[in-house]
Amino acid sequence: MVNAERGRALVTGASGFIGAQLVPALLDEGWTVRVFARTPSRLDDAWRDRVEVAQGDATEESDLREALADVDVAYYLLHSMDGKGDFVERDKALAQSFATVAKEAGVNRIIYMGGLHDENAELAAHMASRAEVGTILLSSGVPTTILQAGVVLGEGSASFQMLRHLTERLPVAIAPRWVTNRVQPIDIDDVIHYLVRAAELPPEDSGPLDIGMEEVFVYRDMMRRYAKVTGLSRRFMATVPVLTPDLASRWVGGVTPVSSGVARPLVGSLIHDAVKGMGNARDASEVLGDPEGGLTGFDESVRRHTAGTDPKRVGRIFRRVALAVGATAALGSVLTKPDSAWYESLKKPSWQPPAAAFPIVWTTLYGVITVASTMAIAEQIENGDEGEARSYARALGVNLALNAGWSGIFFRSRSPELSAAAAGLLTVSSADLARRASKARPQLGILLSPYAAWCGFATVLSAAIARKN
Repeated sequence: MVNAERGRALVTGASGFIGAQLVPALLDEGWTVRVFARTPSRLDDAWRDRVEVAQGDATEESDLREALADVDVAYYLLHSMDGKGDFVERDKALAQSFATVAKEAGVNRIIYMGGLHDENAELAAHMASRAEVGTILLSSGVPTTILQAGVVLGEGSASFQMLRHLTERLPVAIAPRWVTNRVQPIDIDDVIHYLVRAAELPPEDSGPLDIGMEEVFVYRDMMRRYAKVTGLSRRFMATVPVLTPDLASRWVGGVTPVSSGVARPLVGSLIHDAVKGMGNARDASEVLGDPEGGLTGFDESVRRHTAGTDPKRVGRIFRRVALAVGATAALGSVLTKPDSAWYESLKKPSWQPPAAAFPIVWTTLYGVITVASTMAIAEQIENGDEGEARSYARALGVNLALNAGWSGIFFRSRSPELSAAAAGLLTVSSADLARRASKARPQLGILLSPYAAWCGFATVLSAAIARKN
């Protein structure tokens, strides 16, 4: 039964980060809430039985008509952040269909989440698409409110996850130029406040509203502030101009668990300043009023949303892995005697790389092993797979023992045949390590693949030396 005072609100994207928190807030304010979901089983169990569920696909107008029937306020929280190349046309078509059906259904207001942007700048594709969606909804004939936000701070926010993981994993880094751009973040609770209040605007009110906390940061300084709040050491970051948004998104996707497909629109929203007052939008604080007690500050927001996390975990794991890899490298170096008379007397295949190549390759690979293994173990723990993390750590220990052991077998025991067998075991172990890392995140397995390939080459080379001698 519809609440006579508030009416019915439709929430699309109700299983997403913002939608899932908007629904209970609307219910608490007395709204009758209908959610439009392709897969109702993904909805939050905490409120699923308190809402009307319209199951359907937003690309089907018949499903939209059913969902928008008898709706007073419709929240449009649909964005294409899946990395597929046709997102511009898909978002445009979705918005046009939604706008048309909402007008036909007599919806009183559409509320949309857009991004803070400079209206005169040449925006990245995802930001330009989001701005175009806002324009389509504003042109629908239905009063439309667009809340324009920058980085949203909150557990589950892709923007916050990117900030968190970049900060926790990069005490020293060379970063894209956009880390020097200005950002005005906002806490998720304040976003929800504005979304709920926007439903109460008078019918004649329509247009964009900028939302953001009072503090403005350079993104790099926001990372440093995050580090300070969470007790991490100071972060140092140099910037380079050569990382394009696409390359930068791949950089983010490699360093953090945020996939490149999701990182691309996030980076696209940061390649220009993302602060309030860059266009014709009004300030939401003046139109809707701030939450009781004022907007949440950055420090409080970070403390609140990292309460259940361990910001220092990655650093601890890195130190342990680096110590083990470093010990392996040192032991291998001590055991290796490429200038010994015995080694120089061996017959070697013509395709063996020059001696100078080996320390360069191994130093690089040891660095890769350290970084990839640290991230694999950390992400497995964070995902609740502590058993997998322990198993990976054991596999890494076996791999490092085989790594150092090969040098001892070859150079100290002077047994090319046994060293070839040891290299074969090391190859199998390295491939297994890459497989285990892939279970944490596919990119980590790819990162470790050159190590397995080099060990395979070492096996072939060791076997060739054994045959010749």
